[in-house]
Amino acid sequence: MTTTASKSGTFSLGGDLPVNRLGYGTMQLTGEGVWGDPKDPAEAVRVLRRSVELGVNFIDTADSYGPVVAEQLIKEALHPYTDDLVIATKAGLTRTGPGQWHPVGRPEYLRQQAELSLRNLGLERIDLFQLHRIDPQVPLADQVGELALLQQEGKIRHIGLSEVSVAEVEAAREVATIASVQNLFNLTDRKSEELLDYSTEHQIAFIPWFPLATGALARPGGPLQEIAARLDATPSQLALAWLLRRSPVILPIPGTSTVAHLQDNVAAAEIVLSDEDFQALSAIGS
Repeated sequence: MTTTASKSGTFSLGGDLPVNRLGYGTMQLTGEGVWGDPKDPAEAVRVLRRSVELGVNFIDTADSYGPVVAEQLIKEALHPYTDDLVIATKAGLTRTGPGQWHPVGRPEYLRQQAELSLRNLGLERIDLFQLHRIDPQVPLADQVGELALLQQEGKIRHIGLSEVSVAEVEAAREVATIASVQNLFNLTDRKSEELLDYSTEHQIAFIPWFPLATGALARPGGPLQEIAARLDATPSQLALAWLLRRSPVILPIPGTSTVAHLQDNVAAAEIVLSDEDFQALSAIGS
């Protein structure tokens, strides 16, 4: 029987939007440097369709992936959407070329990008709209305040933040309800642990990007190999299983551009780590 993402458990995003915790991130569906079209557009469409077949109902994207390429691929592959599919997108980073990212948080820009994302995704309302980066040139209250206005107008359902500190989340929560945060976090990079603990306490979804960074830990003969062999799992699957076990608010969004790798990632939902294995993984990754 094929493993489905539903075996990862569920989380209620914003308190009213249930999703399977193991999701899919679309950044790798674009060209090199997250710029332009994918080398194999047909495979990109297959990946998106297969993800939904495997029970993934939380897909994370951004207007800057391509730019717009990832959002348009989602629409091509999955529109009209099923009622349970939750699509999260982001605005606040503009692009000047491959690998180049620049924060822009002016309210009129964020509004423009929200309108474009609605069009590119074929949606009447975006389930989760995230500020991709805080623009240091614009007051945070103005950036989050514009998202709150879009929410009041019914154009977005929930508001999220990306790459933020606990203090920044608390400041944003003075302006609007924050449903999610998205920071770099994985087995080997836990600088955002304080934010994860804060999110767990306040039932804020924590979406770790770059969740599979096992690096040297995954090398043949490396520290992950013994546990992986015993559980008949890959190091990447263990990294995802560790995240799912670490906190009930974590929603991992591993990305890939191939169906085979997608299926391998989703199979992580079936791995049950014992207390001893979880502690061993925590120790070798710290």
